[in-house]
Amino acid sequence: MPTKRARGAPGKGLPFAEVIRLALQLPGVVESTSYGTAALKVRDKLLARLKEDNATIVLRVEHFEREHLLRCDPATFHITDHYRNYPYVLVNLTSADATLLAQLLEDAWRKAVTTAVRNEYDASK
Repeated sequence: MPTKRARGAPGKGLPFAEVIRLALQLPGVVESTSYGTAALKVRDKLLARLKEDNATIVLRVEHFEREHLLRCDPATFHITDHYRNYPYVLVNLTSADATLLAQLLEDAWRKAVTTAVRNEYDASK
């Protein structure tokens, strides 16, 4: 796992360790594995996983949200044919913004947890 800040645009780029830190702030998120790589899950549902290149993550997003991300920041967000029919986007960590990624992780988490867990989390903010 990379430990240094990834290179990219000023103020952008982050190591997977930072992705883990952001995700673990959400209730019920655990470190796991998926396809032999480090992953983040909640209730056995995949939120994100590190790709084999150690510079890209697979992140769960809704299709409409993915299309927006692909148009707005193609240097950071892309897909391959393999992911075209699935609710995931590939995120280049060398150009990813931590604030946006934290929000996208929370969005993925909200879709995977129960209403009661979401409500409890919202009440604690």
